[in-house]
Amino acid sequence: MRFMMVVKATKDSEAGVMPTQELVEAMTRYNEELSKAGVLVAADGLHPSSDAIRISYPEPGGKPKVIDGPFAETKEIIAGFTMIEVKSREEAIEWALRMPDPHGFGEGEIELRQIFDFAEITADPELQARENAIREQLGRDK
Repeated sequence: MRFMMVVKATKDSEAGVMPTQELVEAMTRYNEELSKAGVLVAADGLHPSSDAIRISYPEPGGKPKVIDGPFAETKEIIAGFTMIEVKSREEAIEWALRMPDPHGFGEGEIELRQIFDFAEITADPELQARENAIREQLGRDK
């Protein structure tokens, strides 16, 4: 089971304030623990939404709309993520609870979301085979 720990943005992260050295060290130790346990898939921080582009589809079948950042509502913005592959929801929660406060200062918020396995999206064997071929090219399986 794959899960993504979504780190929510704060006013500081949106202002481009870099984390303290202590926080960088704590997150590095945490990522090393995830890696040693064999559950880490990916982990990265994101630039502020002032550097972002949002693409929306306001009308079915219509042209996409491109909007440059920054975006106003901080609570809806993602500042970073960690993706893990674990055996259960409970294990994912345990790992999420071990993450240091991702922004420090008691402002961090993590949203834990399970990632769909492609077989949950479609039972079509042809589409599953095509998706598996793509994942093999990327160097990972389901």
